[in-house]
Amino acid sequence: MTAEEAITSRRSIRAFLPDTVAQADVERLLDIAARAPSGTNMQPWRGHVVTGAPLKRLSAALVAEHMAGRHGTAEYRYYPETFPEPFLSRRRKVGWDLYGLLGIQRGESAKMQAQHARNFDFFGAPVGIIFTIDRRLEIGSWLDYGMFLGNVMAAARGMGLDTCAQAAFAAHHATIRQHVPIPQDEVVVCGMALGRADPTAAVNTLVTERAPARDFCRFLGWE
Repeated sequence: MTAEEAITSRRSIRAFLPDTVAQADVERLLDIAARAPSGTNMQPWRGHVVTGAPLKRLSAALVAEHMAGRHGTAEYRYYPETFPEPFLSRRRKVGWDLYGLLGIQRGESAKMQAQHARNFDFFGAPVGIIFTIDRRLEIGSWLDYGMFLGNVMAAARGMGLDTCAQAAFAAHHATIRQHVPIPQDEVVVCGMALGRADPTAAVNTLVTERAPARDFCRFLGWE
C-alpha cells in the first residue's frame, strides 16, 4: 500500500471483527508512527495499550457509566461552545449520515445513547489504546500529538488494520484510571480502537466528504 493509499483509505471504523492483533504488530505500527515530527524532538505522546480481559473490564465500566448518564468532564476543551459555519453544517451532516445508516431517526434519543455507548466498547475492536500527554506541556506539543495520531492511523492502514480515534474517552479519565495505571501528571487525550473492520457492517460504509484544497488554501505565485 502506498502512502497515498494508506491515507485516503483511512476511515473511522465503528464495527470491528474480533480477530486478535499481535502485540508485535501493535508495537511495530507505534514505532512507525513515532517518526512523527515534534518540537525539539520532545516526542510528547504516551500510550496505554489494552486487550483481552483488561479491555473487557475497562469497556464494561465505561459503558455502564455512560448508560447511567454519568458523562464526566474532559480536562481540556475539544469543541467550541458554539459552532460557526461551515463547521456546524459539516458536524450535522456527518451525524445524520451516520444515524441514517443505522436507521436512527431524529428524536430517538435512547438509540442515539446506545450507539454513542459503542465508543466505550471500542466498537468491538480487539485492541484499545488510551493516549495521554504530560499535563505540563503546552499547545505546541498538542499540535505535535496530532501528527503522531495521524501517523498511527496511516501506519495501521499500511499494515491492513483499521482504527477509530475517539475523543469521547477524555471525559471519562477518572474511570479509566481505575483500570489503566495512568499517572496523575498525564491528561487523557483520546482513545483509539484498533483491529480489522467488519466488512458486513452497514455503519462501515460511511465515507465522509472532504473540502478540496482550493476551498481551504490560497495558492500564490502560479500563473
